[in-house]
Amino acid sequence: MYDEEPREQGKHDRRFEGLGISTGIAIGPAHVIERGSVDVPEYSVPAADVPAELARFETAVELSAKQLRKLRAKASALPGAAAEELSYLLDAHLHMLKGSRLVRGVSTRIRNTRINAEAAVQAELMELAQAFAAVSDRYLASRIEDVREVGTRIVRNLTKAPYQAFSALPPGAIIVAEEITPADTALMDPARIGGFASALGGAEGHTAIMARSLGLPAVLGVPGLIAEIRSGDLVVIDGTRGVVVLNPSPETVGRYERRREALHRRQRQLDRLRSISAMTRDGVRITLQCNMELPTELTLANAVGAEGVGLLRSEFLYMNRDEPPGEDEQYATLRRIVEGMGGRPVTVRTLDVGSDKLAYSLGEHIAGSVNPALGLRAIRLSLKVKPLLEAQLGAMLRAGAHGPIRILLPMITTVGEVRAVREIIQKVARRLARSHVPIADPLPPLGVMIETPGAALAADALATEVDFFSLGTNDLTMYTLAIDRGDEQVAHLYDPLHPAVLRLMQFASAAARGARIPINLCGEMAGNPRFTALLLGLGLRELSMAAPSLPRVKQRILSLDLAESERRVAQIMRQSDPGVIAALIDDFNALD
Repeated sequence: MYDEEPREQGKHDRRFEGLGISTGIAIGPAHVIERGSVDVPEYSVPAADVPAELARFETAVELSAKQLRKLRAKASALPGAAAEELSYLLDAHLHMLKGSRLVRGVSTRIRNTRINAEAAVQAELMELAQAFAAVSDRYLASRIEDVREVGTRIVRNLTKAPYQAFSALPPGAIIVAEEITPADTALMDPARIGGFASALGGAEGHTAIMARSLGLPAVLGVPGLIAEIRSGDLVVIDGTRGVVVLNPSPETVGRYERRREALHRRQRQLDRLRSISAMTRDGVRITLQCNMELPTELTLANAVGAEGVGLLRSEFLYMNRDEPPGEDEQYATLRRIVEGMGGRPVTVRTLDVGSDKLAYSLGEHIAGSVNPALGLRAIRLSLKVKPLLEAQLGAMLRAGAHGPIRILLPMITTVGEVRAVREIIQKVARRLARSHVPIADPLPPLGVMIETPGAALAADALATEVDFFSLGTNDLTMYTLAIDRGDEQVAHLYDPLHPAVLRLMQFASAAARGARIPINLCGEMAGNPRFTALLLGLGLRELSMAAPSLPRVKQRILSLDLAESERRVAQIMRQSDPGVIAALIDDFNALD
């Protein structure tokens, strides 16, 4: 099945770089998926034939749903987190086949423009892609891949284009394609497939999540690879560094085999830390929690020994649907997560979505904004559309009857916003009590995100109104430096080590200590061991991060002396140059 013709001499060690989205190293023969794009014809449909064309489209949608249900049944055989992740994804895809904007838009195009169903699907996908392209949030923008995959499945069923299976591959085969979908990933048996690489894809998509769940080394976004590789070529996938090596020399293979074994040894060492408390050398206990984007990450949070969920983003409940979820649906989802954490606290952030983050279910409430980052989003939207907030808070109060839960408010800038939410919480609690619905007793702690300079500078006032703080360093850096890291023209200026950012963090931390309330950091800095000593030296004792980062951060904490970290931070806070600050941090890390 492979082309066994030897390569010309001098073509060894062809190196390609992309995004390492799932750590590990795989070495094996390439299996190139030459799927290509589906050839989509476009033609006019006579008025008399429009009903038949609509029926043809509906048949393709029904067949697509049948395929997805079959694939979902297969998904149950995958290992834990991967099974949950794919089941969630396929449920979302199935939902998109039930009267979603995509399906409704295609039917409308067929009726109004009288074009064939395949062309209508392509046109609708193009329009949706343009809308998603305007989204500044990388995670939410990547959700267009879900819509595109559903649309492509429909087109394949309309054109009767075949799918290529991964059957009968040699052990350790490396899948290579222009694009690898989550459904493709679901068909990869980790016992047989070594890893995969593709020209397209990003770190926030479901394909990346699936790869991490399955433990498959993977590199996405590799330009030029498809043009150079053939099935049967030996290939190395370095998912840790984001490198693909085509036709490696024996010396290169030996070097990567040694690195692979070293990674395995290190992972075994990190796994042994699961039940060990994160305590500095001088005896200070640090709480390590996980951030969650999706309920399916619960398995991984438990696997790494997370002490709770420091940030559960609730936006997933509102995506890929035409109507916002009701209180009962949200309660059922939150209850599963709370119970799944087995008595460890779950911090749920209220809806943080606005004109820069697409949620079609909220379309009637959100108008366009000249500057989405400064517009109607997060708590501003929730307080404007109170029924949305009341449904969320009702679900949270009810879920709190099953385990500890905390309520976190995003984009707070004034104490008045906090007071307004507390009043709504009391109102919702009274409503539920009248209906004899069990709720958290006492009511859950209420906290705020410190993610704007205004909130950081008013932290001492906010601390008198809330039960805890959560530092959102991603947005805090963006708003402080007036830099959108999604804008490639200025992204290089985004620097969380800027003195202004660090001073705001220090002020918020001091305000929390003064008011004797907890402060947690849930931005990307929390998951980077390079910054651990800095954060602890700034007074932080709770860190929340993506689950895969937790063992490495715990390992760094175990090696630290907190008193020495505080002395080094005192020196850092006297600096005005981010470059000097970075050098001091790296020098301190090198000493330990």
